[in-house]
Amino acid sequence: MSDIFLVRHGEAAAEWGQHEDPGLSRQGLRQAEQAAGELLDLLPAPCQLLSSPRRRALETAKPLAEHLARKIVVDRHFCEIPAPVPLEHRKPWLRAFMGQVWADQPATLRLWRSGILDALHQVSEPTVVFTHFLVINSVVGAVQGRDETLSFWPDNGSITRLSLADGALRLVALGREMPTVVN
Repeated sequence: MSDIFLVRHGEAAAEWGQHEDPGLSRQGLRQAEQAAGELLDLLPAPCQLLSSPRRRALETAKPLAEHLARKIVVDRHFCEIPAPVPLEHRKPWLRAFMGQVWADQPATLRLWRSGILDALHQVSEPTVVFTHFLVINSVVGAVQGRDETLSFWPDNGSITRLSLADGALRLVALGREMPTVVN
């Protein structure tokens, strides 16, 4: 059995439709440190550290890598969803996408999702994956047998825990969710 921890990157220094690859904001750097502290209490040793190639994910991984003196392995499977629209149209596309189901998605997005799941099924040791909101949603939805593209709202720096045993992924615990604003 392998424990898998999916860590949503800390708060980015720019919104999703404003910058192609922003790093972390000051708050995001604090969230990365907090996630590292939480993980140090949870992780068995040794473990591998995988990250999306995006700056915000790599910067979130850095504090834990430094604490453990471990190398971060970049894995493109855990990159954010490939939006099929230009940067300036990403936000409206994302809003629409989050209200849809996987069965209605084009083959490119279904392949993106299956690539993530295949990569997780290859894990052979405790692993921490630093990744993105919709990557985590894709995994959680698949593990729960749900077709909705949005399963829950993982907060920045939150840790979702899975286990892999006998070729099956199982959800152990959802990460902390974003606070709800009531108007």
